[in-house]
Amino acid sequence: MNSMTGYGEAEAQGKLAKVTVQLRTLNHRHLDIQLRVPRVYLSVEEEMRRKVRQRISRGRIEIFVTRFVLRGQGRRLELDEGLLEQYIKSLRRAKKRLGLKGEMDLSLLSKLPDLFRFSEGEVIEKSEGSLVMKALESALRRLERSRQREGRYLRLDITDQVHSLQKVCAGLKREARNLRVQLVSSPSSREGGEFPVNQRGSLERDNSVLKGDIHEEVVRLKIHVGGLSGLIREGKPVGKKFDFLLQEVQRELNTISSKAPNLSVVGLVLTGKEMVEKIREQVQNVE
Repeated sequence: MNSMTGYGEAEAQGKLAKVTVQLRTLNHRHLDIQLRVPRVYLSVEEEMRRKVRQRISRGRIEIFVTRFVLRGQGRRLELDEGLLEQYIKSLRRAKKRLGLKGEMDLSLLSKLPDLFRFSEGEVIEKSEGSLVMKALESALRRLERSRQREGRYLRLDITDQVHSLQKVCAGLKREARNLRVQLVSSPSSREGGEFPVNQRGSLERDNSVLKGDIHEEVVRLKIHVGGLSGLIREGKPVGKKFDFLLQEVQRELNTISSKAPNLSVVGLVLTGKEMVEKIREQVQNVE
């Protein structure tokens, strides 16, 4: 059982730069990958997404990639010679047309916009793409260890709550058996008809009166709780399965309390609902 929250970080260094990858995962109903990468790594973004999808099935994943250029490496200053020629021709035309004096100076070049640019280009993308993926792989391993560590605590707590639900099932099973005995021995059962008016009136005023047989609901409840217990032992993502089974458990508990509103039954149902809510709170953190 893995938690949906965790953190992992790793770095890898090449000839030109050092790359750091940070991963943070948060609770989310579906898989939501958020990438923040330098522009020079855009070509490997889809490969990064594919790698994450192979390892994580649920949650919000935030990925931060940082590039640190090693001193004296990586960036290359380039002069746009074509643009420079256009600047020179334009200045000469303006000098001739307007009768300006003076000569063009090299210091003028530093003031002309877009004449110089730093180029990192495709060479860096190709040489450092594998560097990014290497750092991502290491960060994913550390993230998984973090999620597994927290998942162990979630598993222990959910196990305790499921055990409590199993005790509720056992109590409801006993109540169902007692209620069935009452049903068989009731006046309406013996007479094969409805309750006499005077008896029906007194029974409706008694909170402990049987209003229906809950045997089938208790059987289904036990099956669903057994399913919860089985999910705890599974070695793959179970968060969505937990959500579904908890809805089924809640539905059976509601049906039981409406069919048999005895004080003893209602007490067990309320305890069961409390356990369901506690499990649901923890399952929000489970992948």
